[in-house]
Amino acid sequence: MLVFFQPEINDSEGHPSSSHQALKGTSKWATSLESLLEDPEGVKRFREFLKKEFSEENVLFWLACEEFKKTQGKKQMQEKAKEIYMTFLSSKASSQVNVEGQSRLSETILETPHPLMFQKLQDQIFNLMKYDSYSRFLKSDIFLNHKKSEEQEENSAEAQTAAKRASRIYNT
Repeated sequence: MLVFFQPEINDSEGHPSSSHQALKGTSKWATSLESLLEDPEGVKRFREFLKKEFSEENVLFWLACEEFKKTQGKKQMQEKAKEIYMTFLSSKASSQVNVEGQSRLSETILETPHPLMFQKLQDQIFNLMKYDSYSRFLKSDIFLNHKKSEEQEENSAEAQTAAKRASRIYNT
């Protein structure tokens, strides 16, 4: 098997060339919902959008399930499971998520929690966001305005770099 070494391409100041940098910000968010949810700023903007759509509970539930999976110890797991249930799944929940009836959990399962007990429901909510809210988010003013401000910052930084380069050339 042949492995080719690809040298890093740098600009005149030794920084990696922008065409070879990893995607970030809105460019990364636009690649997938997964990428958006990995970025704290992306989550913040997506929550802002979902709040306007009256469906912020979806991403809050998804995030709570991700945290729940990391919970250690039966007592802490029981407490967190009950909190998730009471906040998002109970018929009296303050931020009830819309999941299929047969997928709902009974309160008795909270006594014997396990890290993946909410997985099926979390997947349902993820798919709801992925195929519904996420595509609208990418067309929203929140996303487009953030993208525009990123581009302006990037253009401003590039102009400053070009000016520094020009001043070095003319001042030597």
